[in-house]
Amino acid sequence: MTEIPVALTVILSVGTAAAVALALLLARSTRETRRLRQRSAAAEKDLQEALRQQAALAGRAQATEAEVRHLAGARIPDLTAALAHPNVPVRGLLDPSFRGTEVDRALTTVLEQVSDAVTKERLRVDGAAQAAMRGATTTIQALLYQLQTRLQTMQERYDDPFVAEDLLAADFLNEQALRRIQSTAIVCGAWPGLTRQNSHLGDIVVGAMSRLSGYERVQVTNQLRDPVGVVARAVEPAAVVLTELLANALHYSHPELPVAVTIQQGNRGASVIIDDAGVGMHAEEMDRAQRMMAGQDSVLLTELGDPPKTGFATVGQLAKQYGFTASVEPSPYGGVRAIVHIPGEPLLTLLDEEEQPMSPMAPVPRASASSAAPVASALPGHTATQRPAQPEPAQADTAQLGIGAGRTSEHTRPGPADDPQGQLSEDELPRRRRRRPVPYVALGTPEEAAAPASGGGDSAAPARPAEAPQASPEESAQRWAAFQRGTNSGREAAETGTHPQVPPAPSPAPDHGGAVPYDHYADPRSAEGNPQE
Repeated sequence: MTEIPVALTVILSVGTAAAVALALLLARSTRETRRLRQRSAAAEKDLQEALRQQAALAGRAQATEAEVRHLAGARIPDLTAALAHPNVPVRGLLDPSFRGTEVDRALTTVLEQVSDAVTKERLRVDGAAQAAMRGATTTIQALLYQLQTRLQTMQERYDDPFVAEDLLAADFLNEQALRRIQSTAIVCGAWPGLTRQNSHLGDIVVGAMSRLSGYERVQVTNQLRDPVGVVARAVEPAAVVLTELLANALHYSHPELPVAVTIQQGNRGASVIIDDAGVGMHAEEMDRAQRMMAGQDSVLLTELGDPPKTGFATVGQLAKQYGFTASVEPSPYGGVRAIVHIPGEPLLTLLDEEEQPMSPMAPVPRASASSAAPVASALPGHTATQRPAQPEPAQADTAQLGIGAGRTSEHTRPGPADDPQGQLSEDELPRRRRRRPVPYVALGTPEEAAAPASGGGDSAAPARPAEAPQASPEESAQRWAAFQRGTNSGREAAETGTHPQVPPAPSPAPDHGGAVPYDHYADPRSAEGNPQE
């Protein structure tokens, strides 16, 4: 009876122990299973993250490759175009997400290196081109100066008026070619090519006019108070600058519109103001012209257009080298106003009008300033002295180049005896008087000349001046030939010290196809030695 409970207890104990062991094993296996599941989930998550990162890296690589292709195909061409034309925009990154990254900095470095390389190569190529152009234009310029001297010698040698007319036309064409060659050489770094003596500023303006086609449209007003002159080293540069600005004014305005030129004197120098009523300039063109005329930036031949427009570039080069300033602004006439200021201290001087008078072609200075109070000036050697009052000239102070310009005579300046109002009191201001027409007197016998005076009629009525008949080409040719013969005879007499002998007048010249009558009162040469037509 006692053995049964013991066996049962043992069996129960063994079963209990086995159950406990199985429970422990089951719990352990459950934990292991859970741990394996967690590890599997983490591994699957890592796999998904790796796949996602791989896809992102692949997209990034494709975007970087696209940026490199965009750099080579778009940004670098834009950069090269912007170096030649600043208005061309350079495109940025294709993908904005690269902004500020290493890729952006690397691509920017590439653009900077390309820009430096292209700029250096452009400067090298342009420098070589300018050197070649400078050598060629200098040689051509010297040959054109020799041709100009030869043409002037031929004009003094031959008496035939038709030959003289053709020589003047050839001289003017030579002057046109010389002006273009000279401006190109200056842009390429050459000097103007001429050294002149001290010259009146009015003569320089007239000389600049005479180098251009359409000079008859230019109207010059001289408002100088003193005989202001330009020093020798700056005469030709000033003439070149004024020529280029006048050429722009004439070219970009209507052929029937005048170009107004005003010469003004200030306390610190003199200024020449050129106004035209042409097409004008846009704000962008005005800014570019100001930069070029300032002479601060280097000028490249490739930036001057095709064909090259060297006007403002020439002005900028000369302004930088010789010290005067030039600027442009909108004109009150609707076109462009160009202002050239020549400083008084280094570039201007006062000339003796008796030793070196102004050319008859130059505009007459205003006479009202002769009796005004002295004004302090920055011109070298200038002292504020009171000059004696001079009679006011009857002609206007606006001069034009052309046939009959610079013509003066005694009956164009009426005195107090001709005008009852000519006697002015001490406090009365001078008045401008109208010019009176000059009656035509025919060249003939004394009886023919005195016939109008002895004719009948009312003596109290004013005599009406007869209209001058238009001279025929043959008569004009004879007058011009006589003038040439007299000039040559006077020169020979001055050289030999004998009395000049005037040769007899030749027979009428043959008709060369309706030659234009020549006005022997007009000076066919300008103050700068250039033809007027």
